[in-house]
Amino acid sequence: MTEQSVHLLAVTAVGVGLLHTIIGIDHTIPFVALGRARRWTLRRTLGLTAVCGIGHVAASLGIAVIGIFAGAAMEDLQWFDAMRGGLAAWALIVFGCTYAVWGWVRRKRPHTHVEEDDALASWSVGRWGLLIAFVLGPCEPLVPLLIVPGLESGWGAAMFVAVVFSISTLAAMLGVVTLGCYGLKSIRGGLAIHHADVLAGIAIAASGVAIKVFEI
Repeated sequence: MTEQSVHLLAVTAVGVGLLHTIIGIDHTIPFVALGRARRWTLRRTLGLTAVCGIGHVAASLGIAVIGIFAGAAMEDLQWFDAMRGGLAAWALIVFGCTYAVWGWVRRKRPHTHVEEDDALASWSVGRWGLLIAFVLGPCEPLVPLLIVPGLESGWGAAMFVAVVFSISTLAAMLGVVTLGCYGLKSIRGGLAIHHADVLAGIAIAASGVAIKVFEI
């Protein structure tokens, strides 16, 4: 594979990373929904998005590299990624449903001085819940993007393509989440405010269902 071919593959990786993230609503909706429900600042929401995104691509890259050096075939790696995708989907569904129930119960109880503690608890739970789901979730296009240049041009070229894909994925996540957060700012009052936690939980669970149904 020539240097020009590697650069062409890197450009392809950018496009795939962007498309993969934009189509995969599970990459963005949970952060927008949770940030809106808990009234996080954009900085906090994007911080969590970045951490989960890095965990997402790093885990996939690490597993792919280990599998390749262990002699695993592409079919085996793709099967393992599919299994991880199923686990990630169920993690989002369980987390979303649990969060929705928590939001409903919290909404029904009298307001007390423990609301500040609830806010801190929801930040911790939301952070770890989404991080676990994203570390479990695979970057499906990463395996073929890594193997093709690795076999033909060496692992330096493969890692270059992987880094380009990872950066484009993270950039797309941060960009879409930013747009989503600004878009939801226009929604004020009504059901969206009074039941924000419930709606956020439903949105997160729906993201997991979308993975299962549409395999995105």
